Amino acid sequence: MVGKKVIITGVPGVGKTTVINTAMKKIAMEGVPYQNINFGNFMFEVAAAEGLVQDRDQMRKLDRHVQKRLQKLAAEKISTIDGNVIIDTHTSVKTQNGFLAGLPEWVITAIMPDVLVLVETDNDQILIRRLSDKSRVRDMESSKFIAEHQVLNRAFAASYAMLTGCTVKIVVNADFLLDKAVEELSAILR
Repeated sequence: MVGKKVIITGVPGVGKTTVINTAMKKIAMEGVPYQNINFGNFMFEVAAAEGLVQDRDQMRKLDRHVQKRLQKLAAEKISTIDGNVIIDTHTSVKTQNGFLAGLPEWVITAIMPDVLVLVETDNDQILIRRLSDKSRVRDMESSKFIAEHQVLNRAFAASYAMLTGCTVKIVVNADFLLDKAVEELSAILR
């Protein structure tokens, strides 16, 4: 059975996982089944098995050649999954040497998504969310840096669409407007 493949991305702290989980509950009640795949978890499982990392936050500090190999392995696994699939990932990843495409050609063309969703919000809201999230160890970044990262993600998303013919949709997850973001994402998933 072939299904719909939807890649959902956003900078750390934008609330992407909250939007995904809430939308999945909503569409499940409507009888629309989806499997939620976290791209980083696929990469992490391989890296941890190889003794390269002990937690997810160490992933972005790996050598870019190692990251590329892990990306390729994850994409190959995901491409074999049938049915409706959400791929929760990042458009770009901050590394020690600059930004790495989260979905380079060998990943995006293996997955061939129908839609790429960018979850965005105000840069200051993201900064506040990051500062209050004690469950993760994140690099300190300014509101200006977060803004640059979101703009860069739009450029990456456009290039991914050029490679695959998928559409790109921006869903805004503003504070106190989660229901609106969930409804927009649910409409895409139906």
